[in-house]
Amino acid sequence: MNWAEVSIETTTEGIEIVNGFLMAHGVNCVMIEDANDFQNFLQDTTIHWDYVEDELMQLAEAPTRIKFYLPDNPQGYETLNLVKRDLPFLQQDQEVDLGPLIVTVSYKAEEDWETAWQKYYHPIEISPRLAVVPEWEEYDAPAGQTVLRMNPGMAFGSGSHDTTRLCLQFLEGVGLSGTEVLDMGCGSGILSIAALLLGAKSVSAVDIDQLAVKIAHENAALNGCDDARLTIRCGNVLDDPALADEIGRKSYGVIVANIVADVIIAMAPLFARYLKPDGTLVVSGIIAERAQEVTSHLERHGFAVSELREENDWAAAVLRRA
Repeated sequence: MNWAEVSIETTTEGIEIVNGFLMAHGVNCVMIEDANDFQNFLQDTTIHWDYVEDELMQLAEAPTRIKFYLPDNPQGYETLNLVKRDLPFLQQDQEVDLGPLIVTVSYKAEEDWETAWQKYYHPIEISPRLAVVPEWEEYDAPAGQTVLRMNPGMAFGSGSHDTTRLCLQFLEGVGLSGTEVLDMGCGSGILSIAALLLGAKSVSAVDIDQLAVKIAHENAALNGCDDARLTIRCGNVLDDPALADEIGRKSYGVIVANIVADVIIAMAPLFARYLKPDGTLVVSGIIAERAQEVTSHLERHGFAVSELREENDWAAAVLRRA
């Protein structure tokens, strides 16, 4: 199996926080390159160094990085995009400087990753009613099944990740006909498009990544979803009051947020603000061991859990007004 080496540039103070973030995204084995450690090594007064190779000396000036490896397969691809999607939220409310948080992939150029994974990406049957199909694949859908065409590129959400599948399955069952939906952290646009194909009246979507917004527009066009029914904004609702107010000009019957536990917790007041009194909240992207923490926090903001599912250490929940 081929592997990709991924590194995140941070600071000495940020190592523990970034490592915790990666663990929450299923990355449990990392390597740390900290320039401060090497400086301390050189300055150790108990040892006298006659000679240090130039290559080693360069470590003293190198940025602090956390490195990890991902397999060259659909799971590795989704994990990379999941990390890239959620990383901009990490500095939120942190008292320490986490540094630039630049992600680099050294096994292949990122442009290669955008297409290399396609050999693994095939039609995914979410249910008898819904299938997610790559735009380049032929697929003979059975009678009554809706086909969602996708080319997620480098945005999260191809349908192969457990968190996305759980959201899609929940969306099928919440009753979307004629409903106005809000997709918080839309990524590739897969959940927004699915909502429209399943009968939603309109969808408002938002993502922090400009590339994701571009890809979501392209995928919407693939599925015949026009701008009159789908509005996609770029920005961070947690630190942009104007954007938060713009999204909140109306209430929504369904809100879906496939993000990460800490961001869902931070967004709880917005969910309460945006959702109609009889509305439904679908949350996912939660490591199973943190599901209770997230649902308890949402309950304190006026929600009650209707259903909770776990799949391969990931959790998703449907909640309604208490």
